[in-house]
Amino acid sequence: MSPELASAVAGARRRAARDGDRQIDTAHLLHTLLEADPAARRALPGGPAQVARLLGYLVQRTIGYGLRWSGTVEDSGALPVLAAGTVAGWSPAAAGAMRAAHVRARSRDAAAVAGTDLLVALVHDPRCRAVDVLHRAGVDTTLLAACLEGLVDHEGASHQAT
Repeated sequence: MSPELASAVAGARRRAARDGDRQIDTAHLLHTLLEADPAARRALPGGPAQVARLLGYLVQRTIGYGLRWSGTVEDSGALPVLAAGTVAGWSPAAAGAMRAAHVRARSRDAAAVAGTDLLVALVHDPRCRAVDVLHRAGVDTTLLAACLEGLVDHEGASHQAT
């Protein structure tokens, strides 16, 4: 893992424990990823204003927004995580996102898994808690995914040859 991603994972673990959650979920990962990784923040198409709004929603999770998630296990069912086994202390969706981030990094022949690899994995699971938060903060996750994959720029202009 890159130092930024390692910091985000450690932060997610602390945040889950502090919030009284049994497992790290994708919203914990998103929150600490945005705090720890400048590349993940820069990837958001809405720029600094969108990052601030998104962090605001993530902070609200601890004061009420996420109460409907309290005591529940996040398993969006979008990623094949249960067949591969569960990871203690991680929601199935969060464990699946970390696996997908590792696969993406290997496909790029990267020496380490980057925070943007995890961000791609999160946005590709449309039913995870992180995507719920992204939507509530007004993030166009389709545009975000395309930006992360290098298909378009932050304004939506295509990078593909025509």
